[in-house]
Amino acid sequence: MEYNKALYKAAALCSQQERCTSDIRKKLVNWELTEEECNQAVDYLTTEKYLDDERFAFYFVRDKFRFNGWGKIKIKYQLKQKGISSVFIDNALDEIDNSEYQTKLAELLHAKKKQIKNKDYWKTKSSMARFAQSRGFEPNLIFNCIDDILSDESKEHIDN
Repeated sequence: MEYNKALYKAAALCSQQERCTSDIRKKLVNWELTEEECNQAVDYLTTEKYLDDERFAFYFVRDKFRFNGWGKIKIKYQLKQKGISSVFIDNALDEIDNSEYQTKLAELLHAKKKQIKNKDYWKTKSSMARFAQSRGFEPNLIFNCIDDILSDESKEHIDN
């Protein structure tokens, strides 16, 4: 594909949704642009504000947390895979409200608890922990939340 057509197409992609530099660079390479043309296109797109990795990181963090229910570990890993700067990642992750983060974890674990058929305390606890870890939440938060959920449940059984 010729340079101008590829640049136009890349700009259109960036206009539709936030993209990171590495994703656009891969597209340009797939469209068989030379390395020099890829660098030139990325520089142009960055200068014209089509591409902004910091802005991408903020949107990515917000969307993956709110809509996918991902924790900070998984989000950070995915952003690193996309070549986003650690500074941008950390700044974006700091935007997540701690109480909202813990509430999301509790909601996910309550939903998971309802799906577990096993009544054994330890198997239930390990199943919930594996689930939350696969979502990328921190182990200390996971176990505190699980203990709260399971202790609340045992209190309900005692009260009934």
